[in-house]
Amino acid sequence: MTDIAIIGAGPGGLVTALRLHQQGIRPTIYESVPELKPLGVGVDIKVYGTREIEELGLLEEFRAMSVDAKDSIFFNHHGQEIYAEKCGVHMGYLHEQRFVHRGYLQMMFYRAVLQRIGADRVVLGAKVTRYEQDADGVTLHLEHRDGATETVRHDAVIAADGIKSAVRRQMHPELSEPEYSGITMYRGTTLREPFRDGHTILHIGNPHISSMIVYPIANDFEGTGKDLVNWVVEYERPETVEDWNAIGTVDDIVPLYDSVDIPFLDVQELMREAREVYLFPLIRHDPLDTWVDGRVVLLGDAAHAMYPRGGNGVCQAFLDARVVAEKLGEFADPHEAFLAYDDARRGPVNRIVQSMRGEGYEVIRRIVADRTDGAPFTDIEDVLPLAEADEIFSGYHALVGQPRPGFDAGEATGFRTWNDKISSVS
Repeated sequence: MTDIAIIGAGPGGLVTALRLHQQGIRPTIYESVPELKPLGVGVDIKVYGTREIEELGLLEEFRAMSVDAKDSIFFNHHGQEIYAEKCGVHMGYLHEQRFVHRGYLQMMFYRAVLQRIGADRVVLGAKVTRYEQDADGVTLHLEHRDGATETVRHDAVIAADGIKSAVRRQMHPELSEPEYSGITMYRGTTLREPFRDGHTILHIGNPHISSMIVYPIANDFEGTGKDLVNWVVEYERPETVEDWNAIGTVDDIVPLYDSVDIPFLDVQELMREAREVYLFPLIRHDPLDTWVDGRVVLLGDAAHAMYPRGGNGVCQAFLDARVVAEKLGEFADPHEAFLAYDDARRGPVNRIVQSMRGEGYEVIRRIVADRTDGAPFTDIEDVLPLAEADEIFSGYHALVGQPRPGFDAGEATGFRTWNDKISSVS
């Protein structure tokens, strides 16, 4: 039986461990932090991500900690509605789209790993600094929290060590210095009364000024009767460190939303009453021409770090996990399995990485701002006809692997038109 090491106990690494376990493989996970805690803010799990969670046997537990997404509504910088669509099963998909706290999601996977694979296969406080390999296996060099070092040996390694992946840096040293986009994301959570029905995601603003996303990640949070609402604001500012947990304030971004008037939500108040605010710069990581180096392979953010727009980063890691586990179950040689995984996943994911450098479906707010010169409109149909917006959204959903029910994913014309639009603003 193949002895696999996984580097990183984020959602991608943990789901990979669970998928390997389904294939009869009991992996060892190495994680640099000494204790896993439910850190972070919200993530949007798309329908294909929920399907992966269901296949792990965790759907009911996931439902209990998350929020069913029903509506997605887009507004300009004056609070005028541009477009709206249903989400998940409410649009006709077979699976739900759900909003959840990233840390709670990670801990759900962690509990499942401990129960199914065993605590002895999770090594905390062990940072992988580099690897060496030969024809028979891979040697990992570890640094422990107390300063001690050691080496460990495995048949093969899956590196799910995130945006600052040491394995990616060793595998692709020429791409070790990513480029800052000039845009920083402010990410926060606020406890408040539910807006609308407590199941809606809002997309707000003129991207030339700032963009904001708002959605609930827990209803009746800790028995308060209130929703824990996640919000994200994009704003151009001097470079910050690429760290999911850098602390920030809302002082710079609240005034950007003076013109926004949405009857059911005061977005400035939402920001001012935040429980926590984190900064995360949008960093351009160039798509790789391979994720494989012999018996070592990249997965998740280590393989395809993308702008956290559209809710695809963590969901694509779930797909990575399933495919790499399936290939390891199919091929006796880990290298051959990794090549097959790379062939199946890298091309489609790299296209998503490139599209997220534009704005994905969020480009409709830029189109409206450009066509109105940022002013209020009288009739949205005169600015962005519904048929054009539908074409953009259908192309986006097909790109990420969840074509709209009733949409022909093989219809290329609309997709090319949409892709040209987002590329023009990347």
